[in-house]
Amino acid sequence: MVLNYIWIGFFLVAFVVAICQSVFAGNYDIWSAIMNSSFAAAKNAFDISIGLTGVLTLWLGLMKVGERAGLVAAFARLMSPLFSRLFPGIPKGHPALGSMFMNISANMLGLDNPATPLGLKAMQEMQELNPKKDTATDAMLMFLVLNTSGLTLVPIGVMTYRAQMGAANPSDVFLPILLATFAATFVALVAVCIKQRINLFDKVLIGWGAGFILAIGGLMFFLSQLTQEQVAHISSVFSNALLFTIIVAFIGVGLYKRINVYESFIEGAKEGFKTAVTIIPYLVAILVGIAVFRASGAMDFVVDGVRYVVAACGLDTSFVEALPTAFMKPLSGSGARGMMVDCMATYGVDSFVAKVAATIQGSTDTTFYILAVYFGSVGIRKTRYAVGYSLLADAAGIISGIALAYFFFG
Repeated sequence: MVLNYIWIGFFLVAFVVAICQSVFAGNYDIWSAIMNSSFAAAKNAFDISIGLTGVLTLWLGLMKVGERAGLVAAFARLMSPLFSRLFPGIPKGHPALGSMFMNISANMLGLDNPATPLGLKAMQEMQELNPKKDTATDAMLMFLVLNTSGLTLVPIGVMTYRAQMGAANPSDVFLPILLATFAATFVALVAVCIKQRINLFDKVLIGWGAGFILAIGGLMFFLSQLTQEQVAHISSVFSNALLFTIIVAFIGVGLYKRINVYESFIEGAKEGFKTAVTIIPYLVAILVGIAVFRASGAMDFVVDGVRYVVAACGLDTSFVEALPTAFMKPLSGSGARGMMVDCMATYGVDSFVAKVAATIQGSTDTTFYILAVYFGSVGIRKTRYAVGYSLLADAAGIISGIALAYFFFG
């Protein structure tokens, strides 16, 4: 329901802003700009869906092999102590737990392509347990909010853009991004646990949390000793080697268990194709709404309003020019990247505002894209509090990203 109101709001606000621009500024070209952007966004949404088709068929095919070979169940048993606390509505050993573990692991490693189909597989498996097929369950909401918080251990994409733009030290944003994305995930996890009345002081949750903090601390210390080129090389080699190892492991265990690997893959791949087709209307709807809002100039009014308020409070406004990246991040991944690159090009890649934009870009994931694709894949219309809590994670990531940028670069 909230997503419905937000989507309608994009169009209504865009309409009002366009009328104001026509009447008070004489900008009659705004109408053609809005319509052109809506057509372009619809085409872009379709292209994204078609692009996802190949990835979905590949990974859902492999997941079917892993499921029949027993590997997904093994992952589920491995994560059962933790996930049984975070997802109490899912039975121990259920395949959804294994799919969720692999999705979250892929996201943490920055492997966006396999993460999406693994996440969609988890949603489909959770939907099988859902008594109300049009309403999101608590487990789905926890899973979606954790995805939108976007915890990533090595933000190789942001560092690559900085390197391409000629940054003196492209990896100098690594530590603030890691801390910002951790803050977003922590806030999201605690908030949803409180909402769902999950005991945060459970010894298993405390143990896993402490272990995770130590692991992140160790990784930060190790990577801080390396150059940007070494970080990029290690990240790329490790991620891709791990990815291919998973593929070979699924096939190898399938052979060992004497299942028909090829037929299992084809069966899962067919599910991937159907899923890709299912999400097209959801993706078109959300991307067109965002494009109209942006093309109308509403985004510029929001940024100018924030600048006025910050200045009126007597605070430093140096970060305000990076806010378009922050506002676009929950709406459009490509849009946020474009804003970040534009900020680098306009103010200089090593400027303070460019580093703020880079930190924000790496702090969270694309909320509305994830909600549209994940919920759309299983026909969920009543998303309950998913939007609000996902935006809370975004706010935590953006605010901590700005604060950390001031701490490290201000």
